[in-house]
Amino acid sequence: MKFIILFGPQAVGKMTVGQELEKITELKLFHNHMTIELVTPFFSYGSAPGKRLVSLFRQEIFEEVAKSDLEGLIFTFVWAFDLQNDWDYIEKISRIFENQGGTVYLVELEADMEERLERNKSPHRLSHKATKRNIEFSKRDLRVTMENHRLNSMEGEIGHANYLRINNTELSPETVAQMIKEKFQL
Repeated sequence: MKFIILFGPQAVGKMTVGQELEKITELKLFHNHMTIELVTPFFSYGSAPGKRLVSLFRQEIFEEVAKSDLEGLIFTFVWAFDLQNDWDYIEKISRIFENQGGTVYLVELEADMEERLERNKSPHRLSHKATKRNIEFSKRDLRVTMENHRLNSMEGEIGHANYLRINNTELSPETVAQMIKEKFQL
């Protein structure tokens, strides 16, 4: 079992890279908005019930996949490095797979803000993420989150053996997926 945690700021290309990686491996993609979009018609993701339900659904999926005979899972996540809760969450979900004999791979994406603002309004992104279709709100949220949190690691901060950092500002999702596949021999 392989568990790829594909993380980075909003609109960096996590879902799209994950989709390309899914195409060239036997791994399944579970992008973070799959649960957010499921819960949002009932409860705002920022509300206590919304967060609880998203967390519950993700936990159940992780546990079932970790015990399954699937090749592995790609999960996308916006990791705020200044929040201990996010560090704890990464550790918690990693343990689910490691406890079943799986291997965890951490892949960090980074891209220039101008590129991310363009990606934020791409038709592909909007078709998969209904909660991002209010472009002005999404753009504002992207900027506010960047101002309030550190969404990329500092040099040497991640000491995980299976770690890869890619600046994908000028790289296609297909190229990035191939780099990940080759680095980790997926």
